Order: sequence, then structure tokens, then C-alpha cells
Amino acid sequence: MNLEEQSLAEITVKAVVLGVVLSVVLAAANAYLGLFAGITVSASIPAAVVSMGVLRLFRRSNILENNIVQTAASAGESLAAGVIFTLPALVIMGTWDSFSFKWVAIIAGFGGVLGVLFTIPLRRSLIVEGKLKFPEGIATAEVLETGQEGGKGVLCIAKAAIASGLFKVGAGALGLWPEAVEGAKAIGGSIAYFGSNLSPALLSVGYIVGLNIAVLIFIGGFCNWLIAIPICAALQGRPAEAETVVEWAHQIWSSQTRYIGVGGMLVGGLWTIFHMRTSLLSGITSGLKAYRDMAGGQTDIARTEKDMPMKWILILIIGSVVPLYLLYQVFVQQVYVSLTMAAIMLVTGFVFSAVAGYMAGLVGSSNNPISGVTIATVLVSSLLLVVLMGSDAKNGPAAAIIIGSVVCCAAAIAGDNMQDLKAGYIVKATPWKQQVMQLVGTVSAALVLAPVMMLLQEAYGFAGQADAGPKALPAPQANLMASVAKGVFEGGLPWNYVYLGMVVAAGVIALDLYLQKKGSSFRTPVLAVAIGFYLPFELSVPIFAGGLIHQALKSYNKKRNSHTEEVEGSSRSGLLFASGLITGEALMGILMAIPIVILAKKDISLPLWEMPMGSLVGIVLLVGVAYWLYRTARGKAQ
Repeated sequence: MNLEEQSLAEITVKAVVLGVVLSVVLAAANAYLGLFAGITVSASIPAAVVSMGVLRLFRRSNILENNIVQTAASAGESLAAGVIFTLPALVIMGTWDSFSFKWVAIIAGFGGVLGVLFTIPLRRSLIVEGKLKFPEGIATAEVLETGQEGGKGVLCIAKAAIASGLFKVGAGALGLWPEAVEGAKAIGGSIAYFGSNLSPALLSVGYIVGLNIAVLIFIGGFCNWLIAIPICAALQGRPAEAETVVEWAHQIWSSQTRYIGVGGMLVGGLWTIFHMRTSLLSGITSGLKAYRDMAGGQTDIARTEKDMPMKWILILIIGSVVPLYLLYQVFVQQVYVSLTMAAIMLVTGFVFSAVAGYMAGLVGSSNNPISGVTIATVLVSSLLLVVLMGSDAKNGPAAAIIIGSVVCCAAAIAGDNMQDLKAGYIVKATPWKQQVMQLVGTVSAALVLAPVMMLLQEAYGFAGQADAGPKALPAPQANLMASVAKGVFEGGLPWNYVYLGMVVAAGVIALDLYLQKKGSSFRTPVLAVAIGFYLPFELSVPIFAGGLIHQALKSYNKKRNSHTEEVEGSSRSGLLFASGLITGEALMGILMAIPIVILAKKDISLPLWEMPMGSLVGIVLLVGVAYWLYRTARGKAQ
């Protein structure tokens, strides 16, 4: 009897408990990483490995239980992206003094639930009938099918997490080396700048996304910080308030050139929707046809083809929209405007959830352009609300951000849901049970993200916030959303740089289409370049270094002409080790925030001191971590 015919236990007490715990932990870790670096990564594979390691302690466990655990757990990290990309904007704009548990839980919870529900009708067309790869879903299924590695994989993650956590303490708390090294020099009337963050987590992000994406992020940063900023400096001169050349460079980036990235993201989000229009329409049509067939009396449906009933999907959608409408009413206090906001949210939420699901099939959850489609949502919402409320509406920018946050949470969960359903399709799981656990993981994460955001705000603050401390988290996407929403209502956006970014994006898209026509393995997705323009350059450098490690490993394996299970296993070891580095640094960043909050001081004197020659020490240690990652990824093949 094969797995499709068997009825193995899937939703068990131990699987639910472990899935909820991992969802909460991964949500917290990814919230910190996203606010720090502007990038989040998929946690399906690490969650699957941890699940296998833990469930092996029980006498009875099976592959479908492990799949249920990773389904619930990965919802946490996905929902974190939707929250941290948008909701800090309300604090940055001054709409909120602090995060409200009630509002964060409502926005994140119901937004995430809609993301699950919107993608269920698309499962058949995108996963069963479609030719999409869903790379992370396939990789997760492969890890699940080789479950005997569970204990060893957990040890690999744990070692990396401990090392990365100690690295964070050494830099951020003890000051044995700095968290970043940067320098700039005035040359004539211009600037020469270079900087790099000393972060194992960013190194790991580059390793996971691969050289193609890492190169594009680096190119965007290079073009901004080493070309655009020097040109602006030469044309405008040094302002009196810039005490150092480094401050001068950061001022130009903050107020002017980062908006090239904004223009790029706007075009990138709209291009993604246009490019996928045919596939989206056929996917929706096919999914709805399958549900009509089921409703027509077909009872011989295999266990592996049973989705959540359409009746319950519609009931849950209505049950999610009503509280969100009431939320909008609290903010704008105009019934017709609230109804319009709810309608915008429903339409854009469904479309962008479908886009996110499709993009997850093409490039994976980690590379999904969630921020791009959210920017498009915020811009469209802002323009419509200006028409309805007027440009002087007090809560107009906040209303646009709230619409964007719900859509962002829905899109983030949608991409993850499709990735998990692909893994379940391969291992013969029951779709409706996965969909239920995705809802459980989403709600669990929504309840924990509010206190995590409160903790991070109290400890560090966010860049752009009025009373942010010296260790303020950059929160790049949230600052971007705030800038776009306020710019539409209040003016003040540097539109010339936004337009320049649109032109750059058009060129990058044209290049990508040319490379696609040529059949090139190297592509130029526009949102990766736009993110590079928008991020501080110091974050792009370690990401690029991680991409080089990924490429070095590929070259090594190609040189050996090795396609054995041993090499495949060693590659998974590299992925698990990189995931451990990310998790350890992120969780330690949260733990370090606790004493700061207890002492009620954002300007607490961390690090405790600055060690002489600390920069050199930090660089050497990061190189050591990079080599350790490379050797781990090579595994026994070394």
C-alpha cells in the first residue's frame, strides 16, 4: 500500500504543539532579520529538520507528521515578513506611539488567514497541473524523504546558531569588534565610500539566495553608493550639518538616491502583475472549475486531492473581512471610505496572493518580490484615498499603510502556503489538513509578533522614528512604505529620483527579457536590483560574499563531476548551517533587547567598550565563519 492510499496520522497533538512552538520562534527570528537587513528567508527546510530530530524521540512518528510541523512552522516566518515590511511605518509616521497588541494581531492574523484562503483554489492549477518548479517545496520534500538525517541536521543548526549568537554578543554587547566597518573620503568635491556589515546572518542570506540574486543586490548598491551618491555630492556640495564624510554620504542616500530604488520597486511590482496576467487568469479559472466538479457530486476524490471545502473558504473570508472593515472604520470614521478600503484590500489581496503563489513556484519564497507588490498596493491605495478623502486627510497615509499591511501579510503567507502544498503533494499529504495547519501557524505567529515588535521598538527603535536610539533598526521596507504614503498625501517625495528609478527598472526588465530569449542561466529580476539601490551598501557586501561562497561550492561540485547523494546531502548541510547562523543572530538580537527594555533606555551603553583593532578582529572572525560555512557545505566531499 502506497502513501496515497494509506491514512497515516497527520494532525497529532505533538505535531500541533511542535508546529506552533516553531512558528512562534521563527516568526520572532525573521522579524528581527527583516527589520535589520530588509530580507527574510524561507524556514521550511530548517523547520522540517528540527521536526524530524524532535519527533524521532517519540516511538511513533511519520513523514506526514513532519510535513504538518513544517507547514505550521513556516507560516510564522512568512507572516513576520508581512508585518515588519509595513506596520513599523505607522510608528515611523507617528500614527502609533507604540504597537498595539490588538491591532497587530488583527491585521497580521486576518491578513494571513486571507492569504491561505485566497490560494486554496489555485492549488490544483499551479501545483498539480502547472509546470512550476517550487524549488523550496521540492527541497523540503527531499529533506522529509531522507528523514533519517534528522538528528544530525538539528546538531548542524544548533552549532551554527550558538556560533552566530556568540558573534552577535561579541559585537553588539561586548564591543570586541564593530557590527560594521565603513569609511569615506572626500575627493575634490565628491565622495569615495565603502562599508560592510560584519554579520554571519547576512553572509548566510547571500549563500541561500545564490550568486545571481546576490550579485544583483550588490550591483544596485554599487551603482547607488559608488556612482549616484558621488555624482550628487559633486553637484550639490557638502552640507554644513554633515560632520563627517560618512554622514554626508548617508544623508544623500537617505534623502535622495534611495528613491531610485523606490521607483524601481514600483515598476517591478507592476511588471510582475502584467507579466503574469495570462497565467493568473488560467490558474483561477482552472481552480474554480475543479471546485465546481467536486460540488457536482464527485465522491471518489483521493485523499491527496481533498482541499478545504469552498463553503468554509467563503465563510472564513467573510469572517476575516468584517473585522478588517471595522478596523478601517476606527481609523477613518467614514463608512463609504471604509467600504472602499475593504474592497481595495479584497481585490488587491487576492490578485497579489495569486502573484505571490505563482512567483514562489518560479523563484521560491525567499526570492518572492513581496515588497514590490506591497509598494504598488500602498501607492494605488494612497491615490484612491486622496480622491475619496482629499490630500489633507489626517489619517490618509495611515489608512493606505493598513491596506498595504493586510495585503502584504496575505501575499507573504500565500507564497509560503503554495510552497508547503507542493512539498505535501510530493510526499502524499492531505491538502486540507495542511491548509488547516497553515491557519493554525498563522494565528499563532500573529499572537506573538505584537510583543516581539513592542520589544524591538522599546530596545532599538526604527530608523526614521522621532525618538529612535543610536542602535535603531533600519526597517528599510517600512520606511519606504511611509515615504510613499506620506509623499502622495503631503508631497515632498523626490520624484526626480523616483522617475530615474523607473527608467533604470525599465532597462533592467529589457535586459532580463533579452537574457530570457537567449536562454541564459543568469537573469536580472528587477526587484533584486531595486532592493540593492534602497539598502545601505554595508548590507549588500556580506550578501554578495555569501553568494560567492554558494558559487564556489557549485564550482567545486562541478569540478568533481559529483552528483551523488553524498554531495546532495552536503549541500543540504550548508543550507541548514546557514539557516542556523541566521536564527542564532536573530534570536540573540531579540534576547539582547530584553535588558534594554527592562532598563527603559534606548541609548544604553552597548557595546560596553570598543576594542582597539576591533575591525580587523571582526573581519578575520567573519572570514572564519565564511570558511566554516563553505567546509560544512562541502561535507564529506572535502
